Amino acid sequence: MEGVAIIGAGQTKYGDYPNKGVKELFAEAYFEMLQSVDQGLEPQQIQAAYIGCLSAGSGFQLGQLAPLLMGHVGLPSVNAVRIENACGSGGYSLHTAACAVASGKYDLVIAAGVEKMRDVSSSKGRYWLGVSGDTEYERLAGSTFAGIYALMAARYMHDFGMQREHLSMVAVKNHRNAVANPKAQFRKEITMEQALKGVPVAHPFNVWDCSPTTDGAAVVLLCNAKLAKSFTDKPVYLRGFGAASDYLAIHDRNSITSLAATQKAAAEAYKQAGVGPRDIDFAEVHDCFTIAEIMAYGDLGFCKVGQGHKLLEEGYTRPDGKLPVNASGGLKAKGHPIGATGCGMAVEIFKQLRDEAKEPSRQIKNARFALSHNVGGSGGTAAVFVYQRGD
Repeated sequence: MEGVAIIGAGQTKYGDYPNKGVKELFAEAYFEMLQSVDQGLEPQQIQAAYIGCLSAGSGFQLGQLAPLLMGHVGLPSVNAVRIENACGSGGYSLHTAACAVASGKYDLVIAAGVEKMRDVSSSKGRYWLGVSGDTEYERLAGSTFAGIYALMAARYMHDFGMQREHLSMVAVKNHRNAVANPKAQFRKEITMEQALKGVPVAHPFNVWDCSPTTDGAAVVLLCNAKLAKSFTDKPVYLRGFGAASDYLAIHDRNSITSLAATQKAAAEAYKQAGVGPRDIDFAEVHDCFTIAEIMAYGDLGFCKVGQGHKLLEEGYTRPDGKLPVNASGGLKAKGHPIGATGCGMAVEIFKQLRDEAKEPSRQIKNARFALSHNVGGSGGTAAVFVYQRGD
């Protein structure tokens, strides 16, 4: 296989954009990506684009979304494909793009994601956010997306002794991290008292345990690693990438306190990269609900499965801890524009490994290896990536 490098990255600020559509959001992230290629790039050199999106907003027809977006930024002839894999759409666009470069088929490709969530009506939104589960046996039986993860949290508490306060520790940490991130949707700290007393959603969750609905876009430029230094003095190498699937409905799984898809994808990424969990200096993980981050700690090998809440007690995953997790604010506070989330994680890691997280309070120093982890739905799919700083 050919080596893969990231040579440019850009994203919008995540939030609520009633006056911007998917074309405008995508273009904003795309042109920021172009500006980040410090030795310059002729856009016509881009050979393919893989764009993640679950739904482009109320009433929008998705059919030919990818060529529509590439045409909007002046590249109508680029081979453009839409990728849909629920909340993992962005991660799977990145995985597909990485495979395309590693295979030798293309030298220069885009991995991107875009989402318009804030203009979807409540009735459509309830359906839309339920389609990532088993419609027949979960959604139509009365479950919700929050309800599925709430079942996971309740079982985790029962099996491993996690307390309600541990869930709130995730929310407090990630909101604090987002304050210094200019791209984050919610740049406001919350106290433990606030996090514990939020409006109930699905026991044991309250509103502070749930990621928001978000508009946004993210674009990452990948190239053959042999060519990377001709575009930038500071490439970030994508050393390992893995993806895996599992049963969609949680009642079919052997366990609901860990995600087999994450474990398999992580094992694949670590093996390809030639590193292990102990080598990772920081991570961006999928915290669509607070329990998801706690479960990810074990599934990614940062601790034993069932011991994730103890890392929070120790401060292990704070910005000043041994393994900072979600320095961006995570999905919880940075925001979760579904199709863009996986690529947005790569944008954050690209900037961190190039020492370009300009806010000194959040720049992770002396990092060499990083990891991102993007989940589809309640764990039906997962993609994991290992990145290395370009020396």
